[in-house]
Formats: sequence, C-alpha cells, structure tokens
Amino acid sequence: MSKISIIVAVDRNMAIGFENKLLFWLPNDLKRFKALTTGNTIIMGRKTFESLPKGALPNRRNIVLSTKPDTHFEGAEVFSSLDAALQACVNDEHVYIIGGETLYQQAMVIADELCITQIEDEAPQADAFFPKIDPAIWHEKSRDAHPADEKHLCSYAFVDYTK
Repeated sequence: MSKISIIVAVDRNMAIGFENKLLFWLPNDLKRFKALTTGNTIIMGRKTFESLPKGALPNRRNIVLSTKPDTHFEGAEVFSSLDAALQACVNDEHVYIIGGETLYQQAMVIADELCITQIEDEAPQADAFFPKIDPAIWHEKSRDAHPADEKHLCSYAFVDYTK
C-alpha cells in the first residue's frame, strides 16, 4: 500500500485559499513543499493544477483529478476519482495530496500523515478551507515553529500529524 500524506498550509481559521490562489507567501513553506514532494507522487484537483504558474511540477509524478473524461494536461496523468488514481500507484509510492478543499475532505479518511504549515495569522478573504483535524484520530508527531522575519510576514509552524 502506498503511503498517503496530505500537505497544506492553513491560517488560524483553517483557510487554505481565495479565488484559487494561496493566502500567504512563505518561502520556507514552499521550500518544505518542494523538499517533501520531489521524487514522489502528487495528486491534486483540476483547479489546483490550473493554479500552478508553470503547469506540472518538475521531478514529481503529477496526477490530476477531473470528472471530465476528455481532460488533458501536459506533464500530468488525469483520473476521474481519487480511488482510480490511487489504484494506479505502486505499493511503495509516497503520495502527497496537495489540494484543493474537496480532495482534502476525501483524503482525510485514508491519509496516513498530515504535513501542515500552521500560519499564525488570518487571511482577509478565503473561500476554501481545510477540514477539522480531529484530535481523537490525529496525533501531533512534530512541531517546528518559526518567528516572522524579513521574508515571512507572520510566524508559522510546520506540524506533522499521524493516526
């Protein structure tokens, strides 16, 4: 069975995006995302893929979920459901679910790990949110807190959870 991790940045209200864009620009969060996902498989919804500035992310297997059968994206495989995408993954593949909101909701029940960037701020506007993290199911494994600095306008923490 593949290892399934969810990776996301959330604000204090669990907001993750507005108008298909990230809420905060945190260079260290982007570096962490790249470090964790490079060499692995990433699964995302169609809108998340379309939000990527240069299309498919390099050095990763890009999988996009779309209910439209004729959907094609350069550098990505397209599946109609999360189940179909996961069936196409090999047993030792590490899969990262990278959004959006609907896919996160579907994946919470099957994920093995959550890789959360908790942003100590509230976005002025948000229209996409991460599901509640149930402490009866998810247990904090590690926390790495960082203060605001010249490149990061608010403090944040990298928090990993396991079941």
